Order: sequence, then structure tokens, then C-alpha cells
Amino acid sequence: MKYLLLIVLSFSLGISQEKKQEIQPNAIAVYWKTLDLDSKEIFLFSYLTQVYDTHQEMIKDMGYGDITSWYYDNKAEMVYGIFDQVNQVGMKEFIGWIDEYYSNEEFAGNSFDEAMSFAFRFQQAAGETMWEKYENLKFGKIKPEE
Repeated sequence: MKYLLLIVLSFSLGISQEKKQEIQPNAIAVYWKTLDLDSKEIFLFSYLTQVYDTHQEMIKDMGYGDITSWYYDNKAEMVYGIFDQVNQVGMKEFIGWIDEYYSNEEFAGNSFDEAMSFAFRFQQAAGETMWEKYENLKFGKIKPEE
């Protein structure tokens, strides 16, 4: 009887355990992880250039209307900032932050724009270590208004 109770109890505990949802990596995250450093530089530069060129063509073809403004606010503004940063510190450091982002399994399903946003924020943050940068970013968000 003890054995039967033990089996039923362990079976019911096994069923009641909630399964973790598997995160499906997106195609760009999978592709990014297969590239070597030189290929990552080419990919990143191509991606940034494509967004920049698209924005410039939109301005040329449509002017500074609602659609062009939306594209700038949601895509191009960050790319312009990344170009400025990359010119100052180089691509390798920026690529390192994207690698850091995609090394965390919970981010594998996120878009490349989110990885670039992460890299952009952490590249700008003060501090030498990841922890210092995180603390400085967190402090910047909760800093009291003057």
C-alpha cells in the first residue's frame, strides 16, 4: 500500500509540475550565432546601412510626413545613434553587446532591433563591468526629477 501511495503521489506531482515554455529563437538570432566576427561586422553594417538608406529614400520620395516621422522614431533614430557610437568606439565592442544579448536564452526569440537597442543602451552606460553598467542604467531610470 505504501508503494502504491508513493507511486500515485509521485505521478501526481509529476503531472502538476508546470512545464517551462520553450522559447523559439528567431531566424536572425540563429543566423547571428553562426557568424564569425568579420561576418558579424558585415551583417551589422549592412543592416544599419539598409535602415539608413530606406529612411533617406523615404525623405526623398515622401518628404517629412507622418510615415517618414514614424519610421524615424521607430527605426532610424536608433540606427543614427548606433552609427555615431560605432564611429567612436568601433564595431567589435558593439557586436560584443549583441552577442551578450543573444547569449541569454530568454532573448533568443526577440528581434534584432531589440538586440541592437540593448547594445546601444549598454554601450552608452557608464561603468566598466556589466553589473556597473546595469546599475547605472537602472539609476538613470529612477533618478528623481528636478
